[in-house]
Amino acid sequence: MVRGRHEGGRPVTDTQVSVRHARPGDLPEVARLAAEHAAYEKADPPSPGLADRLHTLLFTTATPRLRCLVAEPADGTLVGYATCEPAISTWDGCEYLHMDCLYLRPGHRGLGLGPLLMDAVAAEARALGIAEIQWQTPVWNDGAIRFYRRQGARETDKLRFSRPSSSGPVGQ
Repeated sequence: MVRGRHEGGRPVTDTQVSVRHARPGDLPEVARLAAEHAAYEKADPPSPGLADRLHTLLFTTATPRLRCLVAEPADGTLVGYATCEPAISTWDGCEYLHMDCLYLRPGHRGLGLGPLLMDAVAAEARALGIAEIQWQTPVWNDGAIRFYRRQGARETDKLRFSRPSSSGPVGQ
């Protein structure tokens, strides 16, 4: 668990915020946060049953593929989340931690919670023996881009593609 950082002897936020691993009971709210995140990024909403699918990925194996961290103020409401999983870079011949999502509800941005989530993701990487974290954000998301640059991140120029695995032959 990561607690609110202190800068110059004072808390980053007025209230203490915990960043911790999600628990099974958090998953309906994590699914709502994911739906808000998708809407913010102008993407299709998650399909029904997301909380159940997340439960399978997070809690049904001894070594879960996915990790989910949640930001929780003292009042116990979840106001943000980050998810990550190990991936492999063929070019580097090593693992990196892919941060799939980092989202904070609008009223909770700019309060120092984003760095707390990033610190928690970095702690996950260190615990796994992984030296690098990678992620993407939409090119229009100027606020996120500024935030990530302030975190010391560097960007690359690539487009992310996806396609269903059940699509027709390549080239059609």
